[in-house]
Amino acid sequence: QVQLVESGGGLVQSGGSLRLSCAASGRTLSSYVMGWFRQAPGKEREFVASITRVGIVTTYADSVKGRFTISRDNAKNMVYLQMNSLQPEDTAVYYCASRREYVIEYEYWGQGTQVTVSS
Repeated sequence: QVQLVESGGGLVQSGGSLRLSCAASGRTLSSYVMGWFRQAPGKEREFVASITRVGIVTTYADSVKGRFTISRDNAKNMVYLQMNSLQPEDTAVYYCASRREYVIEYEYWGQGTQVTVSS
């Protein structure tokens, strides 16, 4: 199993930045594709970004492309989401998740961290 713990959320003004972190334990992080998802109040959870096992390929939702950057440090078992130019519509609980390379569904999830962007 993989245990994931997010941190770094908080309250920020529109246009500001936050860096989310996801600490993994239980298994070597390099075995997994990692992703960030978010869920706003009253909305379904949505994909934000993903990064392949060694960080060669990153994928972003159109809504965050150019503003958010996903990265990973397999030596530290950490995944990050740098969020710049934050807007009120980015307000959500952000989740870190992992999946095996050839599996579509994400298998392990963190508990989430709240990001609130004020206008």
